Amino acid sequence: MTAGPEDEVLHRIESNVSWITLNRPEAMNAVTWDQRERVIALLGEASADPAVRAVVVTATGKGFCAGADLRGGPAAGGERVAGDVARMIRLGAQRLITAVLDCEKPVLAAVNGTAAGIGAHLALACDLVIAAEPARFIEVFVRRGLVPDGGGAYLLPRLVGPQKAKELMFFGDAVPAVEAERLGLVNRVVPAEELEATAREWAERLAQGPTRALAMTKQLVNASLDGDRAAALAAEATAQEINMTTADANEGVASFVERRTPKYLGR
Repeated sequence: MTAGPEDEVLHRIESNVSWITLNRPEAMNAVTWDQRERVIALLGEASADPAVRAVVVTATGKGFCAGADLRGGPAAGGERVAGDVARMIRLGAQRLITAVLDCEKPVLAAVNGTAAGIGAHLALACDLVIAAEPARFIEVFVRRGLVPDGGGAYLLPRLVGPQKAKELMFFGDAVPAVEAERLGLVNRVVPAEELEATAREWAERLAQGPTRALAMTKQLVNASLDGDRAAALAAEATAQEINMTTADANEGVASFVERRTPKYLGR
């Protein structure tokens, strides 16, 4: 019996955290067309579900995601014509990365092993990244004579600067987790046996936070890297105006005045 996308992408919701787990360990979790579509759908569902207040993306086995597995997608058939590859990238890898960047809940990557190609970009698109000590990040595209896709040339310079991004992309060398943390690709490195517990601790802290404020903070930070100061400050003022109508903002102010710990509901 062939495994379906529900088996190859495991999903559960615990303590208001949506856990999305790539589950093709025999293929180092190289992501198929079906897996990609399910992850995109789950991220969309997380945005729309008030019961979900944080998301964790992780994987089983020794690899986080070894890149794209092009098998299992719609049959191409016929002769390739100009525009086919660009369309495939737009509708495939770029949609996956955009789904992470646009998710209205904070998304945490728990990187258990090798993250290569689109797998590296899937991790780096997340808001926070925790890596196990054996994890590695590889801009593998140059090894195949390819241009980085899935937003790599957009994400990397914003994390490590243009010179270092070019070094990683020009040479395609594996970056160990500890070095990735030093460069700013990773927030924290932990022993492999502590990865899940650390991810759970961080995710549940996020899930107890003011969810709408976190969503707007994420949006402001992401947008700030693409716009000018005036646009960033105008967006900040508008976001705070909207945020002050939420129950969590009222609770945060009231708890400060009353000198007590706030209890946020994500609304």
